[in-house]
Amino acid sequence: MATAPVRVCDIGGWTDTWFARHGHVCSIAVRPGVTVRAAAYPRARRPHAVVVDAVDFRERLVLCPGSEVPERHRLLAAVTDEARIPDDVAVELSVASGVPPGCATGTSAAVAVAVIGALDHLLAIRRTRDEIAQAAHRVEVERLGLQSGVQDQLAAAHGGVNHIEVTDYPDTRVDPIAMGDEHRSELERRILLVYLGRAHRSSAVHDRVVADLAHEGPGSPRLERLRHCAERAVEALARSDWVELGHVMVDSTDAQAALHPSVVSDDARRVIAVARAHGALGWKVNGAGGDGGSLTVLCGPGADARHMLARAIGEIEGASVIPIRLSAQGLRRREGRRRP
Repeated sequence: MATAPVRVCDIGGWTDTWFARHGHVCSIAVRPGVTVRAAAYPRARRPHAVVVDAVDFRERLVLCPGSEVPERHRLLAAVTDEARIPDDVAVELSVASGVPPGCATGTSAAVAVAVIGALDHLLAIRRTRDEIAQAAHRVEVERLGLQSGVQDQLAAAHGGVNHIEVTDYPDTRVDPIAMGDEHRSELERRILLVYLGRAHRSSAVHDRVVADLAHEGPGSPRLERLRHCAERAVEALARSDWVELGHVMVDSTDAQAALHPSVVSDDARRVIAVARAHGALGWKVNGAGGDGGSLTVLCGPGADARHMLARAIGEIEGASVIPIRLSAQGLRRREGRRRP
């Protein structure tokens, strides 16, 4: 079995990409994330090489080379192809996520990391966390042809509260941000993950933003603004300066909106208005933004601040608060089942 966290509050996103070339991202890994259970059998005794229970979709998939796969499950087919399953082995997988599909918390990356991690462990393949993150990134970019930065896979593999520096895409360095137990607990208490009620979908807006930023090049002032937000967030977390962290979250969301106004959706703006009215220190649209997805909200001081804000958000049509905990460990694995 393997578990991998998702990430929230990814300040500096968009700078971990091929068109930015270099960048800084500050992100927070949280659970519940993705859980993968794996069992292996002699291929000769099973009718199919790969069977996957997609728990969240209540679907059971038989994955065969060249077979048609529904769009929503292309990732599962691609990641099992990447996982180096020997020809004489059949595997059965169960894949479940603790957050809704399309939550904009790097769930696809967490699925890829957890599946590769579970199968590596089951089949005695030894890869480092970074190698697993790189393999998961290849799945999305090379096998599926998607636009994907590198931060989500690293957050899933490493866990923790991290400064991810993209030195020369796709090369990176991951530096944990040192925080004492008391301050980690306070961060956990202060952050809310707010799901907007609809799955995030990449859109023509995102394609336009990518094209514009690629034309502007790595020195784009808009990319520089996002990089600077990430560096400020790292410093604020290292000092446990919650007021400054809130300011940076707001500035980062404004910087996202400067890429295209619809990156911050009307649904997100409704949540932001309620958060502001209830004294929240900051808010950050998770991931690339746009329709659907989620926000991270940083609550103000006081024992009741989180409860009152969560209750108010729950009254917004479609919005809900997803309970989360910080995840310090990243990818975790334990013995799977290899059966006769």
